[in-house]
Amino acid sequence: MDSGFMLWLFVVSVGASALGGMLGMASGIFIVPILTMFGHIEIHTAIGASIVSVIACSCGGAAPFLKNRLTNVRLAIVLETVTTMGALTGVLLVGIVPVPYLYFLFAVILFLSAQQMLARRRDPVLASARAVTEPWTAALGLDSSYPDRELGCEVSYRVHRVPLGMMLMYGAGLISALLGIGSGVLKIPAMDTAMRLPIKVSSATSNFMIGVTAAASAGAYFMRGNIVTEVAGPVAFGSVLGAIVGARILLIVSNDRLRLLFVIILVALGIQMLLTVFGVHLSKGPL
Repeated sequence: MDSGFMLWLFVVSVGASALGGMLGMASGIFIVPILTMFGHIEIHTAIGASIVSVIACSCGGAAPFLKNRLTNVRLAIVLETVTTMGALTGVLLVGIVPVPYLYFLFAVILFLSAQQMLARRRDPVLASARAVTEPWTAALGLDSSYPDRELGCEVSYRVHRVPLGMMLMYGAGLISALLGIGSGVLKIPAMDTAMRLPIKVSSATSNFMIGVTAAASAGAYFMRGNIVTEVAGPVAFGSVLGAIVGARILLIVSNDRLRLLFVIILVALGIQMLLTVFGVHLSKGPL
């Protein structure tokens, strides 16, 4: 593999992980299609590299997010447990439900999530802090706060409807396992719309969670030989740098702009899912 191609892998990973890290999504959503369509890399090798990139993206963004208290670690642990249970259920159900139906269902969920997130765009960030603490939230100590540079103040927030959030996280893990995609694209709308978290907290917490999930899968991909060091190495280095850049951008960008960008990504993915249902493939392999 020549140095020019490795440099291209590095640059692509920086951009994809910057966007993925800022949104709290798995950067593999962007890396896998790019590597397969433009880099002509075999799909399984691309997926193996994307798994490494997700871990690197999560680790790269962890320090800035934790330092600025954006990541709600308690909530992440609670939700990750339920998401893992959903993923295990999905593994058991693979092959039972027809894939086109799953893609159609996923597209509908993405469009509904985009509509709900867009409806919340004008909600004041501080409104959540005035609500009464719910029993589940109080018992688990999930309420917290973070310093918002864009607003120039300390933002306190309360975590709402924890049981509903856990149900949605179970569904996110289930669908992600059935379709073989990252669940970050479903975790953030669930935390934003159902649990009423600030969008920055949702993104940072999701970034923490996807690293745990990817780490659990990396061993299996390594044993299968799908992680090729010549490809995964530049992708990992680029992902760390991109995640740091994405985390810096998240700290200063406004909540409205971040939510609008995420809505655009949801709609784009939803359209791709619908096209897949009708046999039109914009990328080779899973997202």
